[in-house]
Amino acid sequence: MEMRTQELNRQTIMGKSLESSCKRIIKVLDKEIDRLEKSLSNHIDEQTEWSEKRDLLITTPGVGNTLVYTLLADLPEIGTLNNREIGALVGVAPMNRDSGSLRGERKINGGRASVRTMLYMATLNATRCNPVIKHFYTKLVEQGKHKKVAIVACMRKFITILNAMVMDKK
Repeated sequence: MEMRTQELNRQTIMGKSLESSCKRIIKVLDKEIDRLEKSLSNHIDEQTEWSEKRDLLITTPGVGNTLVYTLLADLPEIGTLNNREIGALVGVAPMNRDSGSLRGERKINGGRASVRTMLYMATLNATRCNPVIKHFYTKLVEQGKHKKVAIVACMRKFITILNAMVMDKK
């Protein structure tokens, strides 16, 4: 996917002289992405536990195949942890920066970067199409929160919702 994005960006920069070359490369990459997605889907279908989780997660507005594959591969603990633990594991839980009488800002820290990256993109999508996340995001922005802070808060809410869905199997 990264290589495809790079080629799409190159296509706009290079101009007409190399446009056909970029288009051929993008076409090959699209075929390879389709092949890999079919292979991943077949492997998930073979595992009952994974297919149940996939079928459950994909019903959520804002969740696509890429996020599902990332969660299944890089966050196998989903559905077994509580809200605090899943937020910390993904790296979207606010961590204290306190020392003695000093009270520092709370910031997100650590966690699994691959999951956090995919969750960020899915959350951006969810702020438009998922009514729960959309309402939460607009409420935070109306309260004066910075948009990035509101997105991170929505990411945490989104992963806890997905975790609860897998845990409760509904």
